[in-house]
Amino acid sequence: MVAGSFTVADRVRDGGAVQPPPARPRRRGNGWGMRLEIAVLSGPAVLMFVGFVIFPVLMAAYYGFYRWKGFGPPTDFVGLDNYRTILQDSAFHEALWHNGQIVVLSLLLQGPIAVGLALLLNHRMRGQSIIRILIFVPYVISEVIVGTAWSLMLQSNGAVNDVLRSLGLGWLAEDWLANPNLALWTLMVILTWKYIGFAVILFLAGMQNIPEELSEAAAVDGATYWQTQWRVTLPLLGPTIRIWAFLSIIGALQLFDLVYIIWGQYVASTAGTSTMATYMVTEGRNAGNYGYGNAVAVVLFLISMLIALVYQRFVLRRDTEGALTGGR
Repeated sequence: MVAGSFTVADRVRDGGAVQPPPARPRRRGNGWGMRLEIAVLSGPAVLMFVGFVIFPVLMAAYYGFYRWKGFGPPTDFVGLDNYRTILQDSAFHEALWHNGQIVVLSLLLQGPIAVGLALLLNHRMRGQSIIRILIFVPYVISEVIVGTAWSLMLQSNGAVNDVLRSLGLGWLAEDWLANPNLALWTLMVILTWKYIGFAVILFLAGMQNIPEELSEAAAVDGATYWQTQWRVTLPLLGPTIRIWAFLSIIGALQLFDLVYIIWGQYVASTAGTSTMATYMVTEGRNAGNYGYGNAVAVVLFLISMLIALVYQRFVLRRDTEGALTGGR
C-alpha cells in the first residue's frame, strides 16, 4: 500500500463493515485568508462610503447643535433649538407637504406612462431604436440646461404662451411658473419629461428577462394581448417596478436642482414648489446660518432613511429574499 492512500480492504473492519476514509486535517489559516481577501476587496468601497456618506452625516449632526456662520470652529452651542425650529416652522411643513405631493404624483404619472411606452417599444417596429434614444435623451441632459430652457419657455412672454397665441388659444396662456395653482403641475410635467426615459429603459430591461414562452402559452390558451400583459407581463415585471418606485421616491424626497434653477430661492415658496432641499439652502447657506442648514440636512436624511427602511421591510422584502435564496 502506498503511504497516504487507503483501499477498501484497508477500511474493512468489525465484521466486514466498510469504514469511511479518515478525515483530512483542516488547513489552518483558511478562515483568516478569506477574511483578509474580503477586507482587501471591500476595503476601498467601505472607506469611500465612510468618508463620503457616514462622516458627512455625523459632521452635519454635530454642526446642527450650533449656531454657525460657516467658518471657524463652532462655539455658539444651541442644543436642540435648531431642530425645534425646524419642526415648528410652517415653511418647512409646507416644503415637506410639497415633497409628499411630488412623491405621489411622480408614481401616479410616470409609472403608467413608462409602462405603456415600454410595452409599445417592446415590439419590433420601424424606428424603434431612434424612439428609445429620443425618450432617454432628456434623462442624460444636465439639470442646469433643462431648468434654464424650461424657465425661458414657460415665462409669461415665453415660447409656450407664444405658441398658444399663434394657434388662437391665447385664452390658455398663463403664468406657468408663478401661479400657485399651476406651478406644482408645471413642475410635474418637467419632471415627467426629464425622468420618464430612465423608467422606460428600466422596464424594457425587465421585460427582456420575461420568457417569451409564457406569452405564447397564454395566447394558445386563448388570452388576448391585453390579458397577457395584465396576467403575465406586469406581474413578472413587479420587482422592476418596485425598484423603480423606490428610486423615484428617494429622488422626489431629495429634489432640489430643477426647483432651485427654475423658481429660485424666493419664488419657490410663494409659487408652492419649495422642497425640503430648497428650504435647507434658503434658510441655511443663503441666510448665513450653516448650523441650521446642517440640522435641516439631518432631518432630511432621517426622513429619507426611515422611508427607505419601511419600503425595504414591507415592499422589497420578498424580492430580496428571493434573490438571496435563489428563488426557492
